[in-house]
Amino acid sequence: MKALVTGASSGIGKEIAYYLSSLGYDLFIVARNKDSLVEVEKNVKTNAKIIVKDLTHEKDVYSLYEMLKNEDLDIVVNNAGFGLFGLFSKTDLDRELEMIDLNIRAYHILTKKFLQDFIKKDKGYILNVCSSAGFMAGPRLSTYYATKNYITKLSMAINEEMRQMKCNVHVCALCPGPVATNFNNVAKGEFSLKEADPVYVAKYGVDKMLQGKMIIVPTLRMKLGLFFLRFVPYRIQLIFAYHIQWRKENGKK
Repeated sequence: MKALVTGASSGIGKEIAYYLSSLGYDLFIVARNKDSLVEVEKNVKTNAKIIVKDLTHEKDVYSLYEMLKNEDLDIVVNNAGFGLFGLFSKTDLDRELEMIDLNIRAYHILTKKFLQDFIKKDKGYILNVCSSAGFMAGPRLSTYYATKNYITKLSMAINEEMRQMKCNVHVCALCPGPVATNFNNVAKGEFSLKEADPVYVAKYGVDKMLQGKMIIVPTLRMKLGLFFLRFVPYRIQLIFAYHIQWRKENGKK
C-alpha cells in the first residue's frame, strides 16, 4: 500500500504521514524543507521517499505527478497550504497569488490527475485538507477563506460525481477548525479559539476518509458551529468573522 502526502514536513501533514505509516502504507512525503522531511522519514515505520518540491510552482506540481503516476498509489493527501492575515486592500498581492497557486492550483491539478488514474482501476482515496473556513467568508483572511471554499466545494462535487458513477474512488474534504500547527507563524496571526491537536485531527481525518465520508469535521465544537452557521444571516457571519480574524491578527485571546 502506498500514499502520497504533500506538506508533510509539519503539522497535520506530518501527523497524517505518521498515522498512514502506522497503518502499513509506504510513503511519498513532499515539502520544500528537506531537513524536516528527513526528520519525518526517520520516525515512520514503513518505507518513505522524500520529494523536495515547491508546489507554488506549476512545473513542480506536474513533475511530482510524473514521478508518481506509475507508483500505483492508494491514497493522495493534498495538504500543503498557507494563509495570510490582513485587510485585502493591504495584503501583499504576490504572496496572495502564491497562496492561490498552492491552495487551489496544486490541489486542483493533483486531484484531477490522480483521480483519472484511480477511476481506471476503480479504487483510491483523495483527501483534500480543507478547513471549516471552506463554508464561510473571512474578512481579514479573505483570500485564504476563498481558497478553502474552492477546494471544499470542488471535493464535494467530485465526490458526488464518483457516487453517481458508482465508482469506488473517494474524494474527501477534511475541514478542521483551528489546529495547533505552524499556520499562525506563516499567516502572521494567532488563533483566539482553542486549537485542536494535530495528531487527533490526522487520525480522525484518515479514519473517516477510509470510511468514505465526504465532509470530515474532527471536533464537536466545529460540528456544532457549522450546523448553527446555516441559520445565521450572511451579514452577521461576516461581522463575527471580521472580529475573530482581528483578534487573531492582533494576538488577542
